[in-house]
Amino acid sequence: MDDYKILKNALVDGALTDVVVRAGKIVSVGKTSTTGEFLDIKGNHLFPGLIDIHSHGCIGYDTMDALPRQMAEMRRFMKTNGVTTWFPTTMTAPMSEIDRVTSQGLLDIGEEGCDIVGFHMEGPYINAKYKGAQNEAYIKNPSAEEFGALEGIKMVTVAPELEGSEELISRCAEKGITVALGHTDCDFDCAEKAFSAGAKCLTHTFNAMPPMLHRAPGPIGAALLSDGYAQVICDGEHIHRAAIMALYRMFGADRMVFISDSMQATGLGDGNYVFGGLDITVKNGIARTESGALAGSTTTLYGCVKKAIEFGIPVNDAFKMASETPANLMGLKKGKIAVGYASEFIVLDKDYNLIDTLVLKGEQI
Repeated sequence: MDDYKILKNALVDGALTDVVVRAGKIVSVGKTSTTGEFLDIKGNHLFPGLIDIHSHGCIGYDTMDALPRQMAEMRRFMKTNGVTTWFPTTMTAPMSEIDRVTSQGLLDIGEEGCDIVGFHMEGPYINAKYKGAQNEAYIKNPSAEEFGALEGIKMVTVAPELEGSEELISRCAEKGITVALGHTDCDFDCAEKAFSAGAKCLTHTFNAMPPMLHRAPGPIGAALLSDGYAQVICDGEHIHRAAIMALYRMFGADRMVFISDSMQATGLGDGNYVFGGLDITVKNGIARTESGALAGSTTTLYGCVKKAIEFGIPVNDAFKMASETPANLMGLKKGKIAVGYASEFIVLDKDYNLIDTLVLKGEQI
């Protein structure tokens, strides 16, 4: 039998069509007579799989503590909830612990669940003033040499005002590692300089950074004018609806990236947890440290997309900001239903409720 897989009767951009895939790539979009295995989408919506570039964990597990079995379980949970590519996100911790996590082969575990391309290292190169739920005991200045010894990291969050940050940003830009500015007290000029040096985005925009003021636009203003991207936690708790809509109108769907920033309580519920070595309490779905600081979210990336639609962002843009836009930021040929892109999809009903997640590589449909 031909090794083509055909998704029939899929609603893509408002039109019923077929999508043909082979060897993990889309080879055609449009009505086809190609033979092979097929799956009838039955007129439901077909969107690209979601890409979460900032998520610490779920279902009781955290990237910093995960063993291979736990990582595999998180990957399955992610896929069940629409995420087809995930960048497990570390916390501020001793470098030896970060090295242990990123070098133990967690990127190559099994074929089930979502894809893992690399890690997002959030801390320890951050400013203690805006530490949020990060452990201050391990915060330190950036070291390009130290960072260069780590494996598997594709994104790093940096406070650009810290000594050593300029060299780190330049080194990362040379190696194709995405630099995000976050947990920072930098002003506009400092952030603009960092973007000029190679930084590409902001970590959870508005959270853990100075606000955007009319005479002190800070890192948000610098990102806007430097064509940077803005990561956003659109869970309805971290940022007010009006601020979400303001960012959308400023950055647009091409430069605004939805992230979950999910932590281990995601998929479980209220209770007491440990996050980055700190005691966390989740009440009514909101995670906080003992001091009251927000500690990640308990939502999924799909939940963020649904919240954005509820806020008034057009459906196609909302899904784009959780698929194509993060893919573009990270240099991935994913997140778009077009020839040559990865065959990773989500199927949704007429009300955009998630029905299924499809990651089609060499397996049978």
